[in-house]
Amino acid sequence: MVGQLRSVVLDCPDPSELASFYEKLLGAQRLAGGDDTWVVIVANGTRLAFQRSDDYRPPTFPDPHGSQQFHLDVLVEDVEKAEPRVLELGARLLQKDNDDTFRVYADPVGHPFCLVWLS
Repeated sequence: MVGQLRSVVLDCPDPSELASFYEKLLGAQRLAGGDDTWVVIVANGTRLAFQRSDDYRPPTFPDPHGSQQFHLDVLVEDVEKAEPRVLELGARLLQKDNDDTFRVYADPVGHPFCLVWLS
């Protein structure tokens, strides 16, 4: 092993604002410190960091030219209860899956994520 994964980092125009969205979505806690360029939250032992990017451009989903580089899967018990809450937090629905095991959303600055559930 060369190293261990420390954090998943998302570029965004306002780290504090996007961190607040994910704190509420995941029930995460914000770590002390940070500034207006870098914020870290922890959800179930996983660090998710937000880094200011002044020239941020959101990924496009779906995009046949490959602008999306990754997405997060968020496990929920009941998507019909979870969906109204994520929309209230500022997400928007991008795609419902045909096999009914996940739905794709965008966070407030355009990063795609999925609500997934066990069927």
